[in-house]
Amino acid sequence: MSKNKELAPMDRHNQALLANTHPADWQNPAPTGRYNMVVIGAGTAGLITAAGVAGLGGTVALIERQFMGGDCLNFGCVPSKTLIAASRKAGTADFAAVMQRVRRIRSEISAHDSATRFRDLGVDVFLGEATFTGLDSVEVAGQKLRFKRACIATGARALKPDIDGIEEAGFHTNETIFSLTELPRRLAVLGAGPVACELGQAFARLGSKVTIIQRSARFLGKEDCDAAEIVARAFREDGIHCLLESRVLRVTRNEQGKHIHIAGPDGEQVLDVDEILVGYGRVPNVDELNLDAAGVEYDTKKGVNVNDRLRTSNKRIYAAGDVCLRHKFTHTADAAARIVIQNALFFGRAKASALNIPWCTYTQPEVAHVGIYAEDAKKKGIATDTIMVPMSDIDRARTDGETEGFIKVLLRQGTDTILGATIVSAHAGEMISEISVAMAAGAGLKTLAGVIHPYPTQAEAIKRVADAYSRTRLTPTLKTLFTQWLALLRRF
Repeated sequence: MSKNKELAPMDRHNQALLANTHPADWQNPAPTGRYNMVVIGAGTAGLITAAGVAGLGGTVALIERQFMGGDCLNFGCVPSKTLIAASRKAGTADFAAVMQRVRRIRSEISAHDSATRFRDLGVDVFLGEATFTGLDSVEVAGQKLRFKRACIATGARALKPDIDGIEEAGFHTNETIFSLTELPRRLAVLGAGPVACELGQAFARLGSKVTIIQRSARFLGKEDCDAAEIVARAFREDGIHCLLESRVLRVTRNEQGKHIHIAGPDGEQVLDVDEILVGYGRVPNVDELNLDAAGVEYDTKKGVNVNDRLRTSNKRIYAAGDVCLRHKFTHTADAAARIVIQNALFFGRAKASALNIPWCTYTQPEVAHVGIYAEDAKKKGIATDTIMVPMSDIDRARTDGETEGFIKVLLRQGTDTILGATIVSAHAGEMISEISVAMAAGAGLKTLAGVIHPYPTQAEAIKRVADAYSRTRLTPTLKTLFTQWLALLRRF
């Protein structure tokens, strides 16, 4: 496979991207003894690990087979959020200009992740396929690298569907959809997870007639049910056609387009579309590493097996990011890389289970979450209280015309200890961090009641939910005593 297959069209922006992330004239350095750390994969986890070790004065080699920056820069966060931003602007009509901006922004950001920059940081950057050749060695482009420690950070790739005829008809994943230069008149989106929902809504707002086909009964199956229902309502308002509890039987193609044969609650039907976007999830990149030679245990679906300190079955080798973690987010990969540095180089005992991981799905409205859900607490036998404030009660949300949504906080029953929170709002991704900080600091909800929030802001909803908790602490007896105290004060 050519290294620039997913980078069509090869305009000046993609040429600049390629020059940063996989320069054609790159010369791999000569290996320098036994490295303190060899990192395989130059996505977020790999870049953070390599830069961290080099910054501490260690010798480090970084191996990347395709594009520096990994999925986030090239096919994930950066291009998708650039596309989403354009779709939210009224009057956006020039799809070619929108996609050119996606390519331009991506190429500009790529300088931060470039091979040249990491070489200048003191990292030996090797471009090529990495293969383990022993318990403490790896080969790349015909050169053997020895290591004291290694980190597998090869990430994950889009899951390709097992659907009859879809390969022949042609389809897109997040790894190819950003190569489009013409807006699909009719777009089918298979799946209703975060990527499918974000891109489906974006394309609908840019003018595509979008149909989402989902096997289960609702969107965002891992999220709060109330949150998912608000997203579903927003999709209907955007004109997105939703086929729930439906599965794709096969795909055919002729001169008129692609034809998706679907089985659903009302029987079988055929949907005619121009393009298909598959959002069925991700699978770890473990197949070509020769992990058996390194004594590293793995699963082709779940990825590299690691313990709570991100160590593999080979005590010299660690793993970080999407190749081993359940939560496949850029910020989780960043946090995991820092655990690897601490544990691999300094005999640290940092644990991945101690991470408090927030996330956000960037639909409109956004859906953000941190901690556990009520269903999780119930399974663990934890008694809980829930406090919810609708965004329609927040003045700034009303002035902005963004009243769809809520903030819902899950507490340990009888206390203000925050177990989790879900926010549905136009700015949920920005707001959730305040809850995350409180949880990380061990601060309860009543602490947030004492934090002054600027007025008017949508983040004031967090103070409102904290105030709502405080009111629950006023028992009938306390209310009576307070009323009597106020009556006594009026006498003076």
